[in-house]
Amino acid sequence: MITPTEPDEATAAFIAGMPKAELHVHLEGTLEPVQRLEFAQRNAVALPENDVAVYTDLTSFLASYYPNMAVLQTERDFFDLAYAYLTKATAQGVRHTEMFFDPQAHTSRGIPFSTVITGYHDAVVRAEFEFDISAQLILCFLRDHSAESAMDTLAESLSYRHWIVGVGLDSDERGNPPSKFAAVFARARAEGYLLTMHCDVDQPNSIEHIRQAIEDIGVDRIDHGTNILEDPRLVALARDRGIGLTSCPLSNAVVSDGGKAPEIVELLRAGVKITVNSDDPPYFGGYLTENLLALAATTDLTRDEFVRLQRNAFEISWISAVDRDAHLARLDAYVAGWAR
Repeated sequence: MITPTEPDEATAAFIAGMPKAELHVHLEGTLEPVQRLEFAQRNAVALPENDVAVYTDLTSFLASYYPNMAVLQTERDFFDLAYAYLTKATAQGVRHTEMFFDPQAHTSRGIPFSTVITGYHDAVVRAEFEFDISAQLILCFLRDHSAESAMDTLAESLSYRHWIVGVGLDSDERGNPPSKFAAVFARARAEGYLLTMHCDVDQPNSIEHIRQAIEDIGVDRIDHGTNILEDPRLVALARDRGIGLTSCPLSNAVVSDGGKAPEIVELLRAGVKITVNSDDPPYFGGYLTENLLALAATTDLTRDEFVRLQRNAFEISWISAVDRDAHLARLDAYVAGWAR
């Protein structure tokens, strides 16, 4: 775990108030303990026995993560889950977010795809109306399921294409390289989806998986991905192509041997469009602001570099050029206000 010291009061206030974009957060991973209990009681679902879990790696985390989803049963549950995250994100200064969801984790237990996507979409619509936030949904395929299941999920998603901005790949990476899903992602690209993939930290064959994602699949972004530093050629390729990396310090510190703060700093200073995000906040001890504050406490990043992290996030986000410019202008105005 990261054990941060407190950044100075002015830096902490600057980071907390800064307009932000979050590009790596799993809606199912925002399930707070109180929500878990509420949804279980609402739906008469027995809670899993693993109420308290100690995660030592990605595999042990996932063993706790997926059973908790059993409490999500109805459109209302999915709505309430997403709306609660969007409320929290707004309070932390997030002005744009792109949220992962895992339909196979629900359809595989009998919950219709339509139930999942409708609940989430309705929360996006309501939050955009009520709060000063924009939000988009990214459908993730579970890489420890078959490629055929992913292709079926992709086909089912097309009826809701106007609600989904892109597709991703998550879950247990061991033995499940990007190449396993090459045909699925090729079709997703042809259908108009943007592409991202998890390349989790310190996994077997990490650098080969990153290479496949960039060179063979042609992703627009990589989620996590700090192992790219093992290959300077791939670092240069990601920088030159403007491929963004969505890093998550607090979760890194739980599933690996550290928060990867030095790697984040090195990639940022090398000109790679790396960003900071919260991943699965209740599981790892913090939302976006807490991840940024942890980075502030464990690095020598300057205030200008924290601004660069947010500029990166808006610049690699999947929004229109007009909306991107508006968010960047808001960020510039915030920085100028502090300078005055």
